[in-house]
Amino acid sequence: MARLPASPRTGVLRRAAAPVLALCLLGVLPAPAAARVAPGPAPSLSVANGRTEPVFSRADAVSQLVDIETEADSDEDGRRDTVRMRILRPKETGDGLKVATIIEASPYWGGGNEVPFHPVDLAEDGLPPTRGTAAESRLPGLVDPSASAASPAQSERSAPFPGYNDNYFLPRGYAVAQLDSVGTGGSTGCPSSGGRAETLGAKAAVDWLNGRARGWDPDGRPSRASWSTGDAAMMGISYNGTLPTAVAATGVEGLKAIVPISGISSWYDYYRANGGVVAPGGYQGEDADILAKSVYSRADREICRPVLDRLTAEQDRRTGDWSRFWAERDYLKDARRIRAAVFAVHGGNDWNVKTQHVGRLWEALGKHEVPRRLWLHQAGHNNPMPLRMEEWLGQLHQWFDHWLYDLDNGAPEAARVEVEQADFSWRRQSDWPARGTRDLTLRLNPAGLGARPGPAVEHSLTDAGRTVRAEALVADPGAAHPNRLAYTTGPLTEELRVNGVPRVSLRSSLDGASPYVTALLVDYGRDTRAVAGTVPDASAPVCYGQGVPGDTGCAHRTRHRTETADFKIVSRGWLDVRNRRSAARESRVEEGREYRLRFGMQPQEYVFKKGHRLGVVLISTDHDYTLRHPAGTRLTVRTGVSGVTLPVAP
Repeated sequence: MARLPASPRTGVLRRAAAPVLALCLLGVLPAPAAARVAPGPAPSLSVANGRTEPVFSRADAVSQLVDIETEADSDEDGRRDTVRMRILRPKETGDGLKVATIIEASPYWGGGNEVPFHPVDLAEDGLPPTRGTAAESRLPGLVDPSASAASPAQSERSAPFPGYNDNYFLPRGYAVAQLDSVGTGGSTGCPSSGGRAETLGAKAAVDWLNGRARGWDPDGRPSRASWSTGDAAMMGISYNGTLPTAVAATGVEGLKAIVPISGISSWYDYYRANGGVVAPGGYQGEDADILAKSVYSRADREICRPVLDRLTAEQDRRTGDWSRFWAERDYLKDARRIRAAVFAVHGGNDWNVKTQHVGRLWEALGKHEVPRRLWLHQAGHNNPMPLRMEEWLGQLHQWFDHWLYDLDNGAPEAARVEVEQADFSWRRQSDWPARGTRDLTLRLNPAGLGARPGPAVEHSLTDAGRTVRAEALVADPGAAHPNRLAYTTGPLTEELRVNGVPRVSLRSSLDGASPYVTALLVDYGRDTRAVAGTVPDASAPVCYGQGVPGDTGCAHRTRHRTETADFKIVSRGWLDVRNRRSAARESRVEEGREYRLRFGMQPQEYVFKKGHRLGVVLISTDHDYTLRHPAGTRLTVRTGVSGVTLPVAP
């Protein structure tokens, strides 16, 4: 098996032998009954070249389980919720070694439940049917597919930790921890899909490490983190990557760094868009209540039923409007409170947690001068570690060493942004969107997309998205098609790099049942492109850390999944025309009346190649994302005065 090259080992664990004082009184006094040995200095980290070194044993790690009291009572039983945390730490912490902790909080550890999704084929104009075709029971988009088969043993202290933190970071002098989110696994309380109690549950782990929260061992005895420096990091993917941002937005003291990978920054943007109900990609009919029911795995399976019923009512699938429910689950509004340095990672082909989440978070962090780093890769809802193993572990190690152990290793001065290109090489830059990015506005003209406005002509389509996917509607843009409007450039004379949020502005009217307008940004030209997902590399696994029985500390690399096709939908955006003025409030719509509609698509980093054509396709219902009203709505767009604005990098 291949093994990662070891970093230089110039230091070892420093433990002084106990001094022995021999007192010779030449027999004048009798020898003491027992020699007194002065305690030696506590063990310490080994640091070389600004990096912690792997001098501690994963096999000898001490395991600890603690139930931590939170500040909330989400199950309304009159007692504060508790969250269960499993910890692995170097055995030397028993001899006085103080270490920082890397926490992965999750609702996954206790397993998942298959839950029927909401029906999405509606019977009337904007109103859910009293009956509908319910989606099959399945796991929601944020739930790790392996969670449904989780063994009860996974909650025991003796079980191997999933992932790589224990193999890689524990030998370098870190404690690693798994936390059961409220309402899951060994925790109490109720899951709430990003609600305040859920945030406070994960925050309690940081508070306990700093002596601010009470904890108990499995026998009910008080438990304290006497081995902790008080400094912590949080990281994870998907839901596990959402909780770090939620906790950081509380401003909790002691949380020094977070690594949100494909994480949510505002739950409204996960289940809604511009006033419309919009699903995570691949999970039509999912919503906040479905996700909470899916991860509800605590021992008491009845106590949370009223809480889950309230989620169903308060999420409001009828209007899709912004409300207090969604404001509670918006971490961006509290970005000013974030003290932790943020290393964010996201995939350009992630249509589950869409790119808007990292785009808006990155912008908010910059506004409030939070230390930050960003990786944008070409995969989807995926772990970056096996895609770029050595570079990932190296940068993550540097990030944690600097922010948790205050090592002067150049982390703040390193490239702030790294973006993976279409050929899978990486570009380093100082910000995202790239400096020098400018707006390019193209008009939707009768002859196609152009820099200058053409004649103002009404173009119409008849909605068929209830039964036809968008991929079928964007194909062959030069042919007449009654169910879409397609506008393209001619073959590009040079490549065009879009980075940021494409925005559309339409003069448009609707006549019929569907309130949706969907805009699709399309790259036309036969090519082999990255798509969502990765595939395992068949070569030998790479050993990146220390193994233990059941966990080798090795992993296969992955590579990008690609597809050869005539086009690719690069970005998409949605608007419920009833919310054209505000996501929080509907406005009356007169059928057939023309309105100015402005909305953004998902931010993207994408290069349209020379010789390809750039296209904008308009439809109403987006089969895989929006609610599906009865077919037949007539969408009319006025050309010349409608257009798309693209953020174009130099």
